[in-house]
Amino acid sequence: MKDMIGYCGLDCEKCDAYLATINDDQALREKTAKLWAELNHAPILPEHINCQGCRVEGVKTVFCEMLCGVRQCAVKKGVATCGDCSDLGTCQIVGAVISSNPEALKNLKG
Repeated sequence: MKDMIGYCGLDCEKCDAYLATINDDQALREKTAKLWAELNHAPILPEHINCQGCRVEGVKTVFCEMLCGVRQCAVKKGVATCGDCSDLGTCQIVGAVISSNPEALKNLKG
């Protein structure tokens, strides 16, 4: 599995925070911060939109680094991704991601 597949199965290379970071795209940072602030009802600013991927060394968004329950669980269990966890089929934490993005499950299994 490639390193840019997140613990949850989402492809970090398709994430707007990742794209804004690697392309140093301030307009995309601003657009993403606005959208994420609205979706999460939280004060998310453009300077918060910097991430190089959740499973690789480097900068991460505050959410990915500190708040993501999927990442916290995977790190605690010592699994590369949720695809390596015996609880994948019944886990409600990653289940929320998979139910809204079936491609994530394919990434975890493949």
